Amino acid sequence: MQSRIVRAAVAALCLSVSAAAVAADLIPVEDFTRRAMFSDPALSPDGKYIALAMHDESGDQHALVIYHIDDMTNPASILRMPRYMLPEDITWVSNTRLVLSQAKEMGSIDKPYLTGEIIATDVDGKHQDYLFGWDIANHSSTRGTDRGWGFIEGRPRQANNRFYMRAHMYQRDEASTLYDVDSSNGARRTMADIGVGGMAFTLDDAGQVRYAFGGDENFESVVFRQDGNGWTKLDHKVVGVLYEPLTMSADGKDLIALHSAKGGPTQLVRQDGDGQAKVLASDPFSSVGDVMWTPKPYQPIGAWTLTGIPKMIYVDPANPYAKLHQALAAKFPGKMLQFVNFSDDGKQLLFSTSSDRDLGSYFLIELTTYKVRRLFDVAPWIDPAKMAERRPIRFKARDGEELEGYLTLPPGRNESKLPMVLMPHGGPDDIRDDWGFDSDAQFLANRGYLVLQVNFRGSSGRGRQFVYDGYRQWGGKMQQDLIDGVKWAIGENYADPARVCVFGASFGGYSALMAPIRAPGMFKCAVGYAGVYDMHMRYEKGDSHGSKRDLSYLETTMGKDPAELAANSPVTLVSQLDVPVLLIHGEDDERAPYAGAKEMRAALDAAHKPYEWMSVPGEGHGFYKPANNVAMFNRLQAFLEKYIGAGAPAK
Repeated sequence: MQSRIVRAAVAALCLSVSAAAVAADLIPVEDFTRRAMFSDPALSPDGKYIALAMHDESGDQHALVIYHIDDMTNPASILRMPRYMLPEDITWVSNTRLVLSQAKEMGSIDKPYLTGEIIATDVDGKHQDYLFGWDIANHSSTRGTDRGWGFIEGRPRQANNRFYMRAHMYQRDEASTLYDVDSSNGARRTMADIGVGGMAFTLDDAGQVRYAFGGDENFESVVFRQDGNGWTKLDHKVVGVLYEPLTMSADGKDLIALHSAKGGPTQLVRQDGDGQAKVLASDPFSSVGDVMWTPKPYQPIGAWTLTGIPKMIYVDPANPYAKLHQALAAKFPGKMLQFVNFSDDGKQLLFSTSSDRDLGSYFLIELTTYKVRRLFDVAPWIDPAKMAERRPIRFKARDGEELEGYLTLPPGRNESKLPMVLMPHGGPDDIRDDWGFDSDAQFLANRGYLVLQVNFRGSSGRGRQFVYDGYRQWGGKMQQDLIDGVKWAIGENYADPARVCVFGASFGGYSALMAPIRAPGMFKCAVGYAGVYDMHMRYEKGDSHGSKRDLSYLETTMGKDPAELAANSPVTLVSQLDVPVLLIHGEDDERAPYAGAKEMRAALDAAHKPYEWMSVPGEGHGFYKPANNVAMFNRLQAFLEKYIGAGAPAK
């Protein structure tokens, strides 16, 4: 399979490299827009098969593909998904059968969202079944009215064709139910039911439900413990600001959870029935998350820090699996090595490596012989040696708050007086930029531009209070933090103050126009991609969808006073824009409606402000099709060259 992928990549390169790219010795723009062929692998319980999500070059066709581990050239089966649908939460329920959730992509900026549909298939592609979802009426004669959202919560310790499914029925909005489902025929029994909507469940190794947890209408953590046939709500003093039960301890007595008592960085803790907690993994600055687990019964080996270069904090460094991780990581210096999953007998381990310059590779190790096999590379056309370093930074904001982020440094250039692009992330709430491979930043760095990304207030990775500090600060502290990051980069002599532009997508598109308004004279140009430019429009179109919970979220995070929204919307402050603007938008964007981009264009016209325009029919919140992304990157590069000059030349 590997050689076939490489041949295909080489052939594609031969067709797509432009003469200009060759002449400038630049990496072709197509390399930064190509879609990885495989993702999300899962090893079967007996270690004989591997299931993966497969994606075609067009970006809109996906499939579940299963390979025998000893023959990675010919798939055992392929389950093709409907257009724009892709497999998620791939879960083996026996050695020959698996279930998966169906997800839908809305664009390149948003992550795929689960549709609530659960599908099952045998390893050879036979006996496919639609087990649950909104379209159950067309797939089942016995449960035709049984519609809702289903989520895979795990499976019994011994793989027996059964799995645990959390369900939220359309006819029972204020209820959450957990079922034990037989994947071979769809039969199920109720394991737990609670009259609170949006709850997830925590089970012990014996398959007994122990906790239900989620968020209330104010987006605060709530946790219930199952006591007999009823539920006991845990005291807020125990739960704190964030509490996410993960699993029970090996003896079944204590709870392993992610916890933040007062809103600070999230910790991994072990808590007994009296609420006494022991910290297992923590960092004074960064939250921990992405817990790494032993084989069943799952117990935590450690957790990764979420800021800077990820660091594994071991629960017990002397644990055999912690030692295994340390030994493997030593063989891949500079990489983040993660355990994906074990075979049920614990004798085989699927693991991955990745870094800021490498989208990653997957390996299988036999733990009896310690023989390691490379299974596949995520993006074999990318040469990590030619990619840019993503350097973690920290600096103080104007009010003394310590902030963090990343500089992507153009390779082969001096590290001073560089033309710089500020690139705010989307979201904005509870989202962050991280150390991993970023195709946008890598493209700009390859073209000779320094890229600055700041995890402003409201970003994740620092605890819930840091997220709350960004509420109703779209045009306030969030922009101040970004501007302070630019001042820091200039003060440290990384950036040329005469050549700074801002480019962002979604909320980043909002910031691309708002930051120049808040800091006149700092920027020479601004690029808004799939941006929000009228905050009030989010209530009318896009994110609200008319639901009570969505409206509550908008009011909490943005405010609802019309004057406040107008005072923080680029469309009403257009007279204060002092830079040329490039607007890029998909005409089918539903999250940041296309109407908002047209409204911004009309405001620029009325104010006689210079701007350029790129809209693409058939694209949503970010572009699917590689050809459209190539066109977008080329337009972006030309715009930057026009207003802040070409990127820094190589030494």
